[in-house]
Amino acid sequence: MNRSIQVEGAFGVLKNDYEFQRFLLRGKTKVKREILLLCTGYNINRLHAKIQNDRLQSYLFPIKTA
Repeated sequence: MNRSIQVEGAFGVLKNDYEFQRFLLRGKTKVKREILLLCTGYNINRLHAKIQNDRLQSYLFPIKTA
């Protein structure tokens, strides 16, 4: 059965680029919080890259022209 590799790419970025190897905290709720922070950082990084490359077609705030 073929599996989608879409999610595996995100985990590869977290492991290689962010150097994430293991969870620092113990417990289910603390691990959920830690992975939530990692995913939020990953998504903000992707959004920032799209904004910088003018691929989003809109901005979060109006751009000031000097």
